Amino acid sequence: MKKEDIKKLAENENFIPGIYNYCDRWCERCPFTARCMNFAMTREYSDDPEASDLNNEKFWQSLSDIFKVTRELVEETAREMGVDLDNIDFEESAREEDIKDKITENHECCQAAKTYYEMVTEFFESEYIPALQVVDKEHIANTAELQKSDILDGPPTLDEVVEIIHGYQHFIYVKLMRAVRGTLGNAEEEWEDFPKDSDGSAKVALIAIDRSMAAWGHMHQFLPSHQDRIMAIIVHLERLRNRTETIFPEAI
Repeated sequence: MKKEDIKKLAENENFIPGIYNYCDRWCERCPFTARCMNFAMTREYSDDPEASDLNNEKFWQSLSDIFKVTRELVEETAREMGVDLDNIDFEESAREEDIKDKITENHECCQAAKTYYEMVTEFFESEYIPALQVVDKEHIANTAELQKSDILDGPPTLDEVVEIIHGYQHFIYVKLMRAVRGTLGNAEEEWEDFPKDSDGSAKVALIAIDRSMAAWGHMHQFLPSHQDRIMAIIVHLERLRNRTETIFPEAI
C-alpha cells in the first residue's frame, strides 16, 4: 500500500476517526469493520494467505512496506507541524516516561486488572485443565438455555466461553494502563474539542469487563463444582468495573 492510498482512505468520510484506538482487536465479531480505516488497510494483506504467514517472505516484505509508508507519513506530518524529529532530548523524555510508567503501574485499577489476568492463568492451570478430565460431557451438550452475551448469537459452547475469557484476559489491563496514563500530563488538554483518549480507553476496558463477566457466568454453569473460585473472579471484576466507572465517569 502506497502513501497516496492511505491518504485516499483517510478522506473517506464513512470511516469513524480513531475508532481503531478503542476496539478490542476482535474484527471477526465487530459490527464496525465497514467504518474502520485500520480494517480496510489490513484487509488487503489478510486476504492473501502468504502475506499473513509469518514464515513466508511475502509477510515480512508487506510489513516492511507498511513501515516505510508510515515513516514517510510521520516525516511529512512533522514538517507540516514544524516539528524537528532530530531535536529531541531522549534522556529527559525517557525520565519523564519512566515516572509516568511507574505511576500508571501502581494505580489501583491497573493493579486490579493485573491481579485479574493472574487469577485467570491460575484458574486454567490449577482447576480448568484438571476439570476437563472428569467433566460430564453429556451435561455440557445438554445444558439448558444459557444467558446470552451481547456478542453471542445463541447459547455459547465451552470453547467459545474460554475464547472470550482468554481474548480479554490481558486486554483489560492494557486498556486501563492506557486510560490511566492518558490522565497524566497535559496531552489531553491540547484537544479540548475531542473526547478524551483516557475515557475512550476506559470505555472499551469496561466493555471487555462486562463481556468477561458474562463469559464467567457461563463458565459457572459448565463447571458448577468450581463455583467458589469462579464467583471470586466475577466479584473481583465487578469491583474493578465499579472503581473504573468512578474514576472515569465520562466513560460510562
